[in-house]
Amino acid sequence: MSEANGSSSVDALVAELAQARAAFGAALGDIDPALLTTPGLVGDWSARELVAHLGYWTGHAADALHAAEEGRAAEFDAEALDVDARNATVARVAAASDFETVRSREEASFDALLDRLRDADPAWLAQRTATGDTVEQALREDGAEHYLEHAADIRAWFTEGAADEEPDEEPDEEPDEG
Repeated sequence: MSEANGSSSVDALVAELAQARAAFGAALGDIDPALLTTPGLVGDWSARELVAHLGYWTGHAADALHAAEEGRAAEFDAEALDVDARNATVARVAAASDFETVRSREEASFDALLDRLRDADPAWLAQRTATGDTVEQALREDGAEHYLEHAADIRAWFTEGAADEEPDEEPDEEPDEG
């Protein structure tokens, strides 16, 4: 891959990540502040646990880049806890924190990932981790794709809640076009 193409890959990842996080932030902004700690958004998680979850995995993506930088991408995640155990730990810690603290931590993780990504050597993206994924795949999965997935979860939470409040019957006729 040429330097120009490599740099554009990094630039594209930075742009995707920023856009995905903005989409998540917009969805999160639609939540009534009184509901930010209400369980049920994703499973038993509230928005607080969801934000902590994203912060953790964003930090995980930054760690993957750091491992690639040090030439040890192949060792990255070799002896890690399984995903469910990590998520449970993150949720438990988040539940004991206020929303603003969790949000600040997620923002710091996101900023650290962006800084590391902006300084990344494009060649690092092709390195393979212990799971067999490339560093680029790990970045996309833990970063932009993850933010978009959970933005969709928030939107679905509102859609399903609204659907629960709607009558089950369809109107018998079209509304008048006034």
